[in-house]
This record gives sequence, structure tokens and C-alpha cells, in this order.
Amino acid sequence: MTYLRDPNLPRNTARRRFLGVAAAAGARFASVAGIALAASSSPARAAGLHLGWRNGGGPGSGRGNSGGAGGGGGAQCFLQGTSILTDCGEKYVEDLRIGDRVTLPGGDTRAIKWVGRQVFKKGGPHWHDSVVPIRVARHALDEDTPHSDLYLSPGHALFLNGVLIRVKDLVNGTTIAPIAPHDDMTIEYYAVLLATHEVILAQGAAAETFHPSDSNRENFSNFAEYERLYAGEALEPMTSYATVLGEEGGWQHLRALLLLGASPLVPMFDPFEDACEKIDARAKELLI
Repeated sequence: MTYLRDPNLPRNTARRRFLGVAAAAGARFASVAGIALAASSSPARAAGLHLGWRNGGGPGSGRGNSGGAGGGGGAQCFLQGTSILTDCGEKYVEDLRIGDRVTLPGGDTRAIKWVGRQVFKKGGPHWHDSVVPIRVARHALDEDTPHSDLYLSPGHALFLNGVLIRVKDLVNGTTIAPIAPHDDMTIEYYAVLLATHEVILAQGAAAETFHPSDSNRENFSNFAEYERLYAGEALEPMTSYATVLGEEGGWQHLRALLLLGASPLVPMFDPFEDACEKIDARAKELLI
């Protein structure tokens, strides 16, 4: 399978860069390739109608060119048509229901507490980059993962090297890149909420479930359903499944590494840098 860079896909001048820290720390944080801000017409468009992109709009919030993103870099959502592994096999995310049991990477299952839904329409000359789905191409992560193209909201994190990394921070413009629908379509996202923040299998890849904050539940068109089901429930903070690494800046990145137990006095293993290097190496293999 070959992935070629679309010439219409510009690269962000603020490239994924060396996340510098004090030389005395002996730590070097680096990544490769660039973040593509605009979307392109790619082979993904052919799959658009199956993957949450509908002609002429559709039901839902109908919000225009707004990001609809919650805290922490955006909502953690799967595009319609994404296959989620459950105790009954894979199901499309839009077919999941409260009480269904999704499968964790270790084989355990957890009951779904709620499934949030967002629908976006193009409200300006361009799709907003916080809304455009990012495609993780088939086998972009390794020889088996994901087992088919995976589409996530930009703020959704994958579980790699024992940490969570937002997919927007993994963009390389080829095997991982934003892909926009046609102008007259809508983008339909679904968020899977469990009682705890977990990692589930989407198209075979380990991806986080929805991580609620104080207000990001209200971004969903069916938020009234959540309020009705869980009226009076205390909105207590939910512990993150794992440390989040990525493009938050050098010192924030360093702090996250230190929380993982890395020593500031010796060269550190950076899970984010290592993941980017592996993805880029894998992309070169797929270009052959």
C-alpha cells in the first residue's frame, strides 16, 4: 500500500520540533515531520459517506465553523463508522448503546455509561482545523495496527509506549493526516464515556475513551439525555488513564516525563519522540 503526500496539503511552519530543556538536564526532546493544518481531497473521501460524512447536512447540533472542542486539546471522539471492539465483536461506534460492554486491550470489558454525539457543518470558507478528522492509515502504527483506516477528532489520544498522545501531534502528512469532507457534507462524531477513563480498541488501535471535564459534556447535541440520565450526579474529576505527552511546549513536556519517573540528570527515554520515530519509519516502509 502506498501513501503519497497530497501537494495541496500545506505543512505547518511550527513543525513538530525539538522540545528544548536546560542542557544540565541532559534531556533532548525531538520529533519529526509537520502538522498539516488544512485538509485535502484524498482517497479517504471515497469512504466519506460510511465514515460520518453525509451529503447535504444532517441532524444534530448543526453548529457551523466552531471547534466544539472541550478542554485538554479537544473532545475525544470517533468519526461515525469507526469499529469499536465489544464483548460481542466489533460494532460501529454509532450503534453502541448504554450498557454495551467494550473490550479493553487486556481483554477485560467495561459497560458504556453514555455515548455523546456531535455534528458539524462547514460554516465558513474552510473547515475549522479543530473539527476536521485525522486519518490514521491502515498499518500506520505497526504491521497490524490499525487494521483499517481510523478517523479521530484532532484532540483524541492514542495509547502508545505507555502514554497518551493526541493524534494531532502525530500528524506526518502521509500516513497520519487531516482529511476534510466535501463542502456540502457534515462531520459526525461520537464519544464513548465509561465510568472511568480507559483505553479501548478502535479499528484495532488502542484509543482513549471520553475524558469529561467541567463543561465539555455540554458540547454534545444529546447532552440533555446525559442530564436526564444522571441528574444530580456529582461531577467529580476523572483520573486520566495515563500521562499525556505531546506538543504542549518544552517545560510541560519535561514535567510530564518527570512524572513518569525519568531522571533529570541523565538522558531520558521520551515515549513521544520514540512513537514519532517509529511512525515515520513505518511510513517510509509503506511508501515503498
